[in-house]
Amino acid sequence: MSEEQQKLIIKRDGYPSPGEIVIGTVTRVLDFGAFVSLDEYENKEGMVHISEVAPGWVKDIRDYVKKGQKVVCKVLSINPKRGHIDLSIKDVTERQKKEKLQQWKSELRAFKWLEIAGEKAGLSHEELIKVGKKLIKEYDTIYEAFEEAAFEGYEALVPIVGEELAKAIAEIARENVKPPRVKVRGYFELKSLAPDGIERIKKALMEAYKAAKNGVKIEIEYIGAPKYRIVIEAEDYKVAEKTLKDAVNRVLRTIKKLGGYGNFVREAA
Repeated sequence: MSEEQQKLIIKRDGYPSPGEIVIGTVTRVLDFGAFVSLDEYENKEGMVHISEVAPGWVKDIRDYVKKGQKVVCKVLSINPKRGHIDLSIKDVTERQKKEKLQQWKSELRAFKWLEIAGEKAGLSHEELIKVGKKLIKEYDTIYEAFEEAAFEGYEALVPIVGEELAKAIAEIARENVKPPRVKVRGYFELKSLAPDGIERIKKALMEAYKAAKNGVKIEIEYIGAPKYRIVIEAEDYKVAEKTLKDAVNRVLRTIKKLGGYGNFVREAA
């Protein structure tokens, strides 16, 4: 058995659901579309038609996708009888793509942790695959099972994996799983008619960072005049909301004081 074959990857049985965001590897590229092997599903391959690769007219599909490339897709439709899965790359937003790639990265780490826990508990590769499928059925991802063990204790996993493996998982989880963080976001619309208006807007936005306390992270990015997005990351929503309110008040108060004007629009999480 090669090293690649021995690497523990737990795949889901069945088919993905329409609308689901999935990750896959391009296996073949033809003139009319690309075939994608779904990384999370057992022996499942979908097809991205050339019209679903990118917005607008695509002259040559090979300018956009190549064999071996990792792609994040949206499931358009499935036909289990025929084994067809229709996918779209263009319908995936940048945020969905980023979140899916991060989720898969976390899941790959969790597979490795499960492998280490399995070795400690004396389980074979085949036994771990069975256990992993049970965990995915219960928690949706292996990473979420490790989160459960980290925050609720090994007892939560005992009915699913047995005491010995549950204890090994919890031990690894406590060392590696950080408390989940939440994000709240929105955007400012800021304007200044002064000759140095851009500098005044920058000065107002910098005030937002003063609201960050106790490990709260604040990011501000330029969307396109006059919009500037702010993202607050904190340990819980109460802290995030309080920080956002403080940051918004600081920015709007400062831009007004500097002779400009602005408003804030909340975005859904």
